[in-house]
Amino acid sequence: MKEDVYILAIETSCDDTSVAVLKNKKVLSNIVSSQKIHKIFGGVVPEIASREHDRLIVPVLNEAIKESKIKLNYINAVAYTRGPGLLGSLLVGTSFAKSLAFSLNIPLLEINHMQAHILSIYIDDNPEKPKFPFIALTVSGGHTQLVVVNSPFDFTEIGATLDDAAGEAFDKSGKIMNLDYPAGPKIDKLALNGDLNKFKFPKPNVKGLNFSFSGLKTNFKNFITNQPDDFVKNNINDLCASLQSTIVGILTDKIIKARDQFQINEFVICGGVSANSYLRKELEGLMISESIKTYVPKINYSTDNAAMIGVNGYFKFIESKFGELSDYSISKYPLQ
Repeated sequence: MKEDVYILAIETSCDDTSVAVLKNKKVLSNIVSSQKIHKIFGGVVPEIASREHDRLIVPVLNEAIKESKIKLNYINAVAYTRGPGLLGSLLVGTSFAKSLAFSLNIPLLEINHMQAHILSIYIDDNPEKPKFPFIALTVSGGHTQLVVVNSPFDFTEIGATLDDAAGEAFDKSGKIMNLDYPAGPKIDKLALNGDLNKFKFPKPNVKGLNFSFSGLKTNFKNFITNQPDDFVKNNINDLCASLQSTIVGILTDKIIKARDQFQINEFVICGGVSANSYLRKELEGLMISESIKTYVPKINYSTDNAAMIGVNGYFKFIESKFGELSDYSISKYPLQ
């Protein structure tokens, strides 16, 4: 396709309201409004999240259009997150995307949120991009999975968490240490001044390429509960560094195991936890120690955002893989 394609993308799967405009795979605007209100509850409240999306979606759209310098009548298609995610949040984005596509008389593109995280690496301003096939590790507050990716439309899950996600382990452990939600970035920052060998926490013995983090979370909680009242305050940096090292070690161990099993040396690491600085450092080490090449999207494309929905939408548009107005939101939306 020689003509430029303009995609308007909408992401409302959890607690970030985001709208982006892309010209092919180039991001013209990517506005993300994070819902701070959940902080006081220590986690995302689904009903509040959907109400906030409803309140924010129009002003976020207006800002995205203004920043892109593209008029709505230039848009060729509307891409939206169909799932997986919080059903109420998804419904807001789905209804808005359908209404917009209908009013503009342009195609609708339904996007799988996890596929979008993976394909975010193909956004133009990411410095390096893998060739197919590669293996993706999607790691966030709601998901941890390994996926073989043969094309923009061919995804095969080869491993997933049996219970909690890695991001949830960060957030729930942070709550135990009285850190505000979301705790992952705070743990990352505090760990910079800590000793990662100070405390030892167990890695689960999970067969194959699956993950488990609930045992680690429970062990961490029990460990903290049995300490004096001022223990966390006096050891916060070392606790964060030791916990972070354990979680990242679980992830990198599975990367090596997946490489050995499938003989694929290129990996894309995506999802919110991929923004973790220690994980990125360890991934660089894998290139030296294991000859594993890893690709990580830029920080602003690692957490939930509409630009990743847009680049996935671009791939679908050029293959005429359009959605229907009758399509409904799916809270548990499989990769295939």
